[in-house]
Amino acid sequence: MWVTLLSACSSTTAPEKTVTVTIEPQRYFAEAIAGDKYTVKSMVGAGFNPEEYDPTPRQMVDLGKSEAYFRIGPIGFEQVWMNRIRENNPGLRIFDLSEGFDFTGDSHEGEEEEPGHGHTHAHGGTDPHLWSSITGAKQIAYNTLEAFIALDPENKAYYTDNYQSLLQEINETEKVLHSELDTLQNRTFIIYHPALTYLAREFGLKQLPIELDGKEPSPAQLKKLIETARDNGVEVVFVQQEFDKKNAELIANETGCTLVSINPLSYDWHGEMVRISNALAHGQVD
Repeated sequence: MWVTLLSACSSTTAPEKTVTVTIEPQRYFAEAIAGDKYTVKSMVGAGFNPEEYDPTPRQMVDLGKSEAYFRIGPIGFEQVWMNRIRENNPGLRIFDLSEGFDFTGDSHEGEEEEPGHGHTHAHGGTDPHLWSSITGAKQIAYNTLEAFIALDPENKAYYTDNYQSLLQEINETEKVLHSELDTLQNRTFIIYHPALTYLAREFGLKQLPIELDGKEPSPAQLKKLIETARDNGVEVVFVQQEFDKKNAELIANETGCTLVSINPLSYDWHGEMVRISNALAHGQVD
């Protein structure tokens, strides 16, 4: 994986062909498989919130030069902009990298819903963060491979080799997560924005989001969440850089939890997944 990326970066000229993705984690997977055959551009760059981001006029012009658009699924940016992207670029090939992923289910199936227990996304729909899980990462990687083969069938063997290297890295990441999370005594965590639903589902964890249907919790809901955190012995409260930390800090102070900043939208997929597992296992990140 790292060899592939280094060889791509060492090339003296950028690839002439371009594909566009929605968010940075997609670019991580796409660049790993594309190697030196394609340049990959993100519409929502580092530090921006895909629930609120509007592309610049320059980005919309540059999009017309892409061979394809790789979408990621039920995420705010695509819900707002995909129709316009299609209309402005009728010849653009569009691939859905979430195809085949099971978005159903909750990280605590079978429990009665109550404040602090939902995982509804900011737009009132399904949590789109499939990449924040091993199963989701594998699905994205496979769909990315299929997309590049469809675009450039002559280099199928090249993309397949890169995919196998990426899959090996995903499997190594999974081993690290299992070593950290399988023996956890406390399996409940709090997070401001519910971005780890599918990680929780995979590893038998319980995610308690502060944000409810994309809104700040009421004082009564906040009180209930603090009580739930105490009852479950929660040790970690996750915050994300694009959201307000006020309520997360309040909960951490009231419960004695460790406040940990994470970035599920990071380009460094492997590094971020390991950081999250370290925080859950040890109450801190390296």
